[in-house]
Amino acid sequence: MIIRGPAYSFIANISVEACANSMMRGNFCNSTVYPLSCTSSGNYNALAVMANTAVMENVVTCRSSFKMFCGHEGVPNFFSLDIMNVAEELTFTVKDVRFNTTSLNSSSAANDVHLMCFIRHGAMPSATLYDYTSDLNKVPLVIHSPLIGRWYISIVPVNLTTTRDSNAGVCYSMVSHLLQCPFGKGGPNCTMNSYMLQTFVRRGPTPFESYYLPVSGGASHDSANFPLEPLLSNSSYNGQPDNIWTFFLLDIPRGGAGGNIHVQLSSDVKINYEIYARFGGLPSLVSWDYYYVNKTRRSDPSMFFKLYDSRDDKADFYIMYAREGTWGFGLRHVNTSNDSLKGPTIMSIALERCPKRCSSHGECKFSFDASGLTSYSFCSCDRNHGGFDCSIEIVTHQGACLYQGHVRQSIFLIVSNAAAILPAYWALRKKALAEWVLFTSSGISSGLYHACDVGTWCALSYNVLQFMDFWLSFMAVISTFLYLATIDEVFKRAIHTVIAILTALLAATKATRSSNILLVIVIGALGLLIGWLIEISTKYRSLSIPVRFPLNLHLSFQTIKTWIISLVRTLLRRYNLAYAMAGFAALAMAAVSWTLETSENYWFWHSFWHITIYTSSFFFLCSKANIENHLPANGNYELTHQNSLPRSG
Repeated sequence: MIIRGPAYSFIANISVEACANSMMRGNFCNSTVYPLSCTSSGNYNALAVMANTAVMENVVTCRSSFKMFCGHEGVPNFFSLDIMNVAEELTFTVKDVRFNTTSLNSSSAANDVHLMCFIRHGAMPSATLYDYTSDLNKVPLVIHSPLIGRWYISIVPVNLTTTRDSNAGVCYSMVSHLLQCPFGKGGPNCTMNSYMLQTFVRRGPTPFESYYLPVSGGASHDSANFPLEPLLSNSSYNGQPDNIWTFFLLDIPRGGAGGNIHVQLSSDVKINYEIYARFGGLPSLVSWDYYYVNKTRRSDPSMFFKLYDSRDDKADFYIMYAREGTWGFGLRHVNTSNDSLKGPTIMSIALERCPKRCSSHGECKFSFDASGLTSYSFCSCDRNHGGFDCSIEIVTHQGACLYQGHVRQSIFLIVSNAAAILPAYWALRKKALAEWVLFTSSGISSGLYHACDVGTWCALSYNVLQFMDFWLSFMAVISTFLYLATIDEVFKRAIHTVIAILTALLAATKATRSSNILLVIVIGALGLLIGWLIEISTKYRSLSIPVRFPLNLHLSFQTIKTWIISLVRTLLRRYNLAYAMAGFAALAMAAVSWTLETSENYWFWHSFWHITIYTSSFFFLCSKANIENHLPANGNYELTHQNSLPRSG
């Protein structure tokens, strides 16, 4: 299909303004962001009620190197905290809240102050844009399952005007506590099993393809599948039978972004698990990025979640273009009362480049971004399929009517190139071997191109076939004009070389534009004119055209009239007017059919274009009369009578 609709190009520029020092902020990068550094601590009072000593030992305390911070009404202080590993809970509190003026310090006055805390992951928070907020002077702020990465905290003093002192400020000490579960544990109260999956790289032409297996659990390293039951958690949270979770963690390496996470579950009986996925932390029922429960309950609609198979005994889905970093998967065990009827469940998690291997209807290709570190994969589909995974059948062969219509259109587009036999036969008969090769090659290349275009067979790549079709078609049309001039082969080869360069540029740059027909005709007519001029200058060297015309206007007009009549007589003797007019008519019909092409009638009008363009070339070739010499042997050109004009003046 040739699309000649309007094309648009655009340039997108994305500018990011940031401070060179990550610990500075503000329009002029003159405000400090105070980093919080973490150290192990077992004195976290909020966890004192817990009897689990192992949990207590995994609490770290994060605070700034400055013990106290002071601020005025509405003026925030900013802090940053880096979480490097998966954590269960993050808590922010303030202590020792007091005014910077001694006369105002009292417990009641300090309690009336609001220390509004705004927290955001990966970006600076504000009073209107934040992830979490709380008045730290009233209650601590608790974040369950915080994401890995950098958190920014803003604390703004509010309600200081009640002190009736415009210079009054409030000072406080801010501290945070990070709860990290022991190795192999996760979830609420760190009671669930958690497994860090090991990466096994697959051998192949595409980079970063791998599958993930638990370090323990009876999995074979030769397969991407592992049994699920030996890894499941046995205890539930708060005694709830449907609140049993098992977590899996995996890392997508730097440069692996752009791959797709492929998750599969299969069993002999009904699967009793729900799957939740989250980037940068452990998922839960309230915090997840993607989830799958059954065919009707899943992450839909989402362009980054693709479900391929959903049955009672099988689940198969992709998370598209997964970001690099840590991913957490949580399996929620439901309907535990039916465990006696449950068969073994097999699970597999893999990082693949192209979903479903392009559905066996395309080739998986990849390219790197500007940094050369991250690769992005895509499917290059065949002529009959499309979609990001080549699963959409574009040219369908289902149904007799559709199939017959496709076959009919293919036959028209391919067989119509047989019209090239007409000019090729005439050129061979006249022993014009260059033109014969050109017309024969043009018909064959056009047939091969359209055979590939309709999905029948591609002898070469699509782009090469399209270029050859247009280039040889342009060359055939222009060479037909050049054939009409009788010049030596030396000059003809030179003109052919120039024409080949020009037509190659036309075919390589926007070959399908309609204006190319006019350009080709203009180039052909110009080549014919140059051929005539060369013929006159070489064949009729004794041509003598008077440099000075007589001052007598009557004699001048008579001379011009005689010259024009002689020119017409010469053209009529050299060319067959009937064939020439038929050639121009066929060429006009070809131009009309070119402009009438649409997506629906392309097969008809483009087939008609093949027939008319080759027919016009045939008529033009036939229009050249078989006359070698059109002037007397003595070289006196009949269009000019050198001695008929008297000299004047």
